[in-house]
Amino acid sequence: MARFPMRVTAVIPARYASTRFEGKALVDIMGKPMVQHVYERTCRAALVSEVIVATDDPRIVAAVKAFGGRVELTSLAHETGTDRLAEVAERIDAELIVNVQGDEPLIEPAMIDEAIRPLVDDESIVMGTLKSRVKNLHDFLSPNVVKVITDCNGFALYFSRSPLPFYRDKWDDLKDEAFASGRLLCHKHVGMYVYRRDFLIRYARMPQTHLERAEKLEQLRVLENGYRIKVVETEHESIGVDTPPDLEKVLEKLRKSQ
Repeated sequence: MARFPMRVTAVIPARYASTRFEGKALVDIMGKPMVQHVYERTCRAALVSEVIVATDDPRIVAAVKAFGGRVELTSLAHETGTDRLAEVAERIDAELIVNVQGDEPLIEPAMIDEAIRPLVDDESIVMGTLKSRVKNLHDFLSPNVVKVITDCNGFALYFSRSPLPFYRDKWDDLKDEAFASGRLLCHKHVGMYVYRRDFLIRYARMPQTHLERAEKLEQLRVLENGYRIKVVETEHESIGVDTPPDLEKVLEKLRKSQ
């Protein structure tokens, strides 16, 4: 972690009671709990001043303390990771808060810096995130892959589980090769967020909105309330662990890298 003029705190929300993979934050990956992999990689981001794990479970608290990490025990009542993030934000003195998902053990530190940089350079930006190119038809059509479209200045126009954009006259061209080559462009949302602290606290207090409820995407609450989200394209890839098969993909990639 660098000594950076702007104080940037990365917060890693980590739940034990995950619906699809209970206890995944503590699952062993090459001798370390998953949350430790995320923590250590986040610490390597050049623009991050400090890293905190935010959890509602004493088992995760104990695990983080065991490897020497900083951890905050938060309320059991939070429905979302954003709520947990905002509770921690109210306790700390930081200008920017980065939400790094606790189920991304292969997160690249450079991705975190890519998301932070626009808010460092432009104080009018209140929130930022990342996108990467969709490279196959499956991801384009899958409701589990969130798509994002942006304006000419890189600000989000919309996030959706539906295919975006809708290629009206290109149905015959909807093939893996068309996306892999870039002939058809689509971007998936990478679920990392950077907020100005005051905006995060304000955002967490906003009521849920219609589109947010319809798509089950919290970030739509920001757009529906008239705020802009800066979206940076990244070339890096990560693997989120939502299920045990996802964990196998992570282990396979780590084995190959070694």
